[in-house]
Amino acid sequence: MRKLLIYITVMICSVFLMTSCGKDKKSEKSGMFAEKEIVTTTQTTTTIYTTKSTATKHTTTQTRITTTTTKNITESPTEPQIKLYTAAAVCALNGDTPIFADNIHDSIAPASMTKLMTACIALKYMKPDDILTVGSELGYVQPYSSMCNILPNQKFTLYDLLTGLLLSSGNDAAYTIAVNTARIESGNDSMTDSEAIEHFCGLMNQLANELEMTNTHFATPDGWDHYQQLTTIHDLIKLTKYAVKIKEIQEITATPKKNVTAKTGESFDWTNSNMLLHEESDYYCPYAIGTKTGSTVLAGNCLISEFYVNARNYIIIVAGCPTNESRFEATLELFNEYCLNENN
Repeated sequence: MRKLLIYITVMICSVFLMTSCGKDKKSEKSGMFAEKEIVTTTQTTTTIYTTKSTATKHTTTQTRITTTTTKNITESPTEPQIKLYTAAAVCALNGDTPIFADNIHDSIAPASMTKLMTACIALKYMKPDDILTVGSELGYVQPYSSMCNILPNQKFTLYDLLTGLLLSSGNDAAYTIAVNTARIESGNDSMTDSEAIEHFCGLMNQLANELEMTNTHFATPDGWDHYQQLTTIHDLIKLTKYAVKIKEIQEITATPKKNVTAKTGESFDWTNSNMLLHEESDYYCPYAIGTKTGSTVLAGNCLISEFYVNARNYIIIVAGCPTNESRFEATLELFNEYCLNENN
């Protein structure tokens, strides 16, 4: 009898356990299908933005893909369109307010855009046909600098050295111009190179103050990165408006390339780093008439450019571009959008 009771008890427990396991498996199976039944919908819309102007040989095509994904009733954010610059401005030469402005008060490294100030100071205190001798100041040129490849004891007119400064962006020319200018302006021919460079930078900052470039300070004549050297696009607009009114700067920066013969007989072929001026370039624009490129680690790739269109002069400045090409692409996009419209 006891055995029979034990047997019945075991059977009842077995049935109970089998029923429970069946429920668990059913729940597991239901859960699996429930997971598969979560609806995931991806909708992709592609919009093509094409900027093409008959004014230029340059065509810019941008593709923005906007993806919206719905999963468990949650939308993923749409990625923003990437800009080709960190700061930029468009303004009329004779206008007081920028037509377009983006981060123009942010502090940036001026890079070789500094050389516009260097040229302004040189022409303020010297004549274009003054003769300058290249000397030991070349020792201050940083490695891997952009150069126009002048050498000690060579002699140039100031105009020709400014050509090497503004076309080839020669840091060597910047130091030779700075040292010679400082000694002439101060009347002290015995100034050391270091003293002359410091004095020249003082003249740069003095003019910056006169132009009310309130957030600018220069520490080198060539624009090499320095912790005390900074500016803003807002200030660079003021410098550019001043510089392009100087005949020699306007002439030189509008020149695509030039052969120069030093007074000591050496011949140099200098090419403008501004690709907007070169007819063979993909970025050529017939309305471009200057002015200066810039590129350093801190500054990124920069460009100050001037255009003449519809009987008006425009200045466009872009800074912090990731590549050499992108500064020209960004400039042309802004030009096509803001400068070709006669109603600006």
